[in-house]
Amino acid sequence: MTGSRAVLRPAWVTILSALFLLLDAPAVDAQRADWDRAIETFSAILAEDVADDAVGGISAGVMVDGDLVWADAWGLADRETRELMLPSSVSRTGSISKSVTAVLMMILVDQGVIGLDEPVSQYFSEIDALQDRRPGAEDITFRHLASHTAGLIREPTWPESVVGPIEAWEDRILQSIPQTAYDSIPGARYQYSNIGFGILGLALARAAGRPFMDLVEEEIFAPLGMTGSSFVVEGAELDSRLAQGYTLRNGSVSGEASAREHAGRGYKVPNGGVYSTVADLGRFLGAVAGVPGLRILDESSREEMLRMQTPEDPGRGYGLGFSLIIDGDGNRLAAHGGSVAGYNAYMVVDPDSRVGVVLLRNYTGGRTNLGRVAQSLVSELRNVRR
Repeated sequence: MTGSRAVLRPAWVTILSALFLLLDAPAVDAQRADWDRAIETFSAILAEDVADDAVGGISAGVMVDGDLVWADAWGLADRETRELMLPSSVSRTGSISKSVTAVLMMILVDQGVIGLDEPVSQYFSEIDALQDRRPGAEDITFRHLASHTAGLIREPTWPESVVGPIEAWEDRILQSIPQTAYDSIPGARYQYSNIGFGILGLALARAAGRPFMDLVEEEIFAPLGMTGSSFVVEGAELDSRLAQGYTLRNGSVSGEASAREHAGRGYKVPNGGVYSTVADLGRFLGAVAGVPGLRILDESSREEMLRMQTPEDPGRGYGLGFSLIIDGDGNRLAAHGGSVAGYNAYMVVDPDSRVGVVLLRNYTGGRTNLGRVAQSLVSELRNVRR
């Protein structure tokens, strides 16, 4: 299966030339050659893996300063119609939605709607129904929820929490809270919690007095020009661009689970409901990296999101809505992955060089380790840009 080569190849050479105006021509040519080589190697890996998987497709994009400077796609967006995956194809992003929710939280902090270290119960009293709270434990704050340090279990013990129409997601949260327990005290350690981010999204909506999905559309998608992003695609304008999702089970390919979840996945909206494209997520990463034309956060809030919030490891952990990696030379990467029925996704940005990579795959269980190849490419391109 082959994709549409050179579907989108903006003039990144022009961008690099502007970055190296003070260098002599041979130096500029060398920088261009290094950049081109890195992307060609990256492309070859993805093309081979998608062909060997023979399931669906992958779309990929490289952003610099929030602009998509290179994009391509391989494989199929739809196995029945044989429609090719394109850079403009829409996919589910899974837990990348957590990063979106955390950015919304910081926007509301900037607007004075909430305080990052305020108890969530101040706006959302139902949180007090969580089970097994330790005696004397501090209240859960917005910071705790956004950094996975609230001490909550990963999922409610109620199986029905993750099924049901998208319109009922808030009720699913409310019904899930009494069936969600503490596993440690708030602030003690990193403990990934999907239900924690579900609670966060509903608490933000309560504090702002506006529906959560409307908040994201109005405060993030619209200001950043993310026209290919939404929480609802089925039957909407973006439906024609949707890449169908596929899962591998016992050697056979199925699209049933992913098709069913387009109508809703229970409470999983703030933590798994976003659909998007590589270009849109590139602009989102540009905002996270502080690109002047994409500022939706105060600089102090943006930096706080990218500060390590978890206590275990100073070089690898979680900020506010982002996994963080800091190497021995002080280079930073902010990233998040996502996995839902039929879809895998990964995005990563170096906030200092403002180089980012986005990968969207419409099948699960593929050969490509999305995180590994994306991080490797960002590191290579960061070094070229310096």
